[in-house]
Amino acid sequence: MSAATAAPIPGDSAAGGGAFELQRRAPGRFAARGVLTFASARGAWEEGLAALQEDPSKSIEVECAGVTHADSAGLMVLLDWLGAARRRGRSITYRYLPNSLRSLAAISDLEKLLA
Repeated sequence: MSAATAAPIPGDSAAGGGAFELQRRAPGRFAARGVLTFASARGAWEEGLAALQEDPSKSIEVECAGVTHADSAGLMVLLDWLGAARRRGRSITYRYLPNSLRSLAAISDLEKLLA
């Protein structure tokens, strides 16, 4: 697959909750799109863990500019992906986090983990 080709990893779409999609942009580079809330958290969590397992890159970058809505469950998904990567001796960097996620991280005193 070339870097210009984005292969979507199917997301979870709960009734009324919207859909989440994690797109592979290039080795080690992903774009998160859609709703990252309680309704989509389980599917998003599974997608991220599958991406970590499939992509051998030491450093992973997830661009979050396409996340349209997020709540505390979405924040927990990102933190769990971070923990899973660290347990494998890898790193994840989140870029362009939406303000809703930044605010939740700040309230929870977790912003340093997502920086």
